[in-house]
Amino acid sequence: MSGSAASLGLRSGSYGSLAAAVAGSAGRKPAGARGWACRGEKERLQLLHRALRLVGRRRAGVLLLLAVASAAVFCSLFAVVKDDTASISIANNYEVSNAIQNSVYPRTTRPLMMSGDQHSASVVNRVELPNRLHLSYANFMHPCEGFSVPPPLVDKKRTGPRPCPVCYVSVDQAFALMPVQASPSPVLKNLNYVYEDSIPANLSNQGSLFGGHPSLEQRNKSFDVSESMTVHCGFVRGKRPAQGSGFDINSDDLLEMEQCHELVVASAIFGNYDMIQHPRNISEFSKANACFYMFVDEETEAYVKNSSSLYSNNKIGLWRLVVVHNLPYEDPRRTGKIPKLLLHRLFPNVRFSVWIDAKLQLVADPYLLLERFLWRKNATFAISRHYRRFDVFEEAEANKAAGKYDNASIDYQIEFYRNEGLTHYSPAKLPVTSDVPEGCVIIREHIPITNLFTCLWFNEVDRFTSRDQISFSTVRDKIRAKVGWMPEMFQDCERRNFVLQAYHRELLEQMIASGRKPPTAVDQLSRKLRSGSRKPSPSKKPSVKRKKEKKSSSRRRLPKPAALEMGVM
Repeated sequence: MSGSAASLGLRSGSYGSLAAAVAGSAGRKPAGARGWACRGEKERLQLLHRALRLVGRRRAGVLLLLAVASAAVFCSLFAVVKDDTASISIANNYEVSNAIQNSVYPRTTRPLMMSGDQHSASVVNRVELPNRLHLSYANFMHPCEGFSVPPPLVDKKRTGPRPCPVCYVSVDQAFALMPVQASPSPVLKNLNYVYEDSIPANLSNQGSLFGGHPSLEQRNKSFDVSESMTVHCGFVRGKRPAQGSGFDINSDDLLEMEQCHELVVASAIFGNYDMIQHPRNISEFSKANACFYMFVDEETEAYVKNSSSLYSNNKIGLWRLVVVHNLPYEDPRRTGKIPKLLLHRLFPNVRFSVWIDAKLQLVADPYLLLERFLWRKNATFAISRHYRRFDVFEEAEANKAAGKYDNASIDYQIEFYRNEGLTHYSPAKLPVTSDVPEGCVIIREHIPITNLFTCLWFNEVDRFTSRDQISFSTVRDKIRAKVGWMPEMFQDCERRNFVLQAYHRELLEQMIASGRKPPTAVDQLSRKLRSGSRKPSPSKKPSVKRKKEKKSSSRRRLPKPAALEMGVM
């Protein structure tokens, strides 16, 4: 160990990665061996030169070609052997300055996703992971140390949100930096959920049958965080989550979901609204060890079966499709909040989860997201803040203007929160950086405090409107007042670095039918939000009044609807 200590701590020239481990002094060849190797190479060249002179010019080209081919075959064989050796040791090839602890992970196995026929055979395929070294952030020289997000570029022609650079480590480094034990849960250690076999007597309480109709007194009591708690968290009146409670899933799928133990990447499409976005830049390690689940209803499943040639054995690409029956809500948006906020109930054995809205395409490895937004920050829940709005009252007005929900329900919810003490956002709330999240991506560790937070957040969505951005800050602040815990909120431009937004299905089909080529996900936002890019619809015929104005004067004003639309943008 002491002989190789001088070599530790060397950095490679590649960005964001560490050099391969240097072999010990016992495995190194002496200097004389290199001299004999060079001398033997010189003699081989002399022999080749003599052979070419004896054979003649005509056969020299053939011999040279054979020599090149032999060298290529030899190099390819050497590369294969080298790759096989490297694949055996995923995380043992680090070179850090005394940062490696003596503890080594025990040999573990992690399940692969199985198709239906594999499950019926009761055979669980597993990928055996090698022993890995555990890196500690306390002593580890992180390759992203000192990295900061550069200021946004000044471009008057492009005023909309844009992605910004994010520094990631490699996948094997992220795997080595994974915490050995679960993060501590402040105060709350044991969290149980309400199961009721009979319909609640007081149906006048707000909420749904799926949520259990918790009373206002029960709601308020659920915010009193204690060491052991029992709260409403959906799936009431069921034998188990997703069985007999609404949002029902087949037993085979539930058993398969129980086999996921470390990381799940989840999304959902209800009402056949969005197109399935296939993740990109996913490592082979994540393909083998992370679970990718897409929850759909029967309508969406039928469309996928008929329109996609990739569908096979309930899978389409990396996604395993899980069909949900007996939907508890008529509104698909509200139904989508169940897997979004209650993944810990659907996957009881999972340690980490990444939720991605179906309108987004994941373009970064999920283990990199865990390292960047959770482990590096020592956080257990991460969500991006809204790129423009920080105040809940402004968010409510924007939802009303966009017709996201009926105005009376939004006003009732905002007034209810105002009476509870909700105020406008200001710098006085720091270290809270925003009251409005961009909730399309959630990265979290499943521990009691984060499970409580998402349960109570879901209860607000079940009681009031389905616009979860409005209820986020209320739940966060109530829990923070009791235990000092709160979610990590990162910049929206960082979120746009690892997900791309796409059009929903109906709009894409309309564009294809009309012969227009859909723009790529990268430039959709820039085209949509560029000032002055919107024009009056060509389908609208000019009125008689506009014709008279055109004859009387060449200095015309824009039509009123278009002017208002540009003013909103």
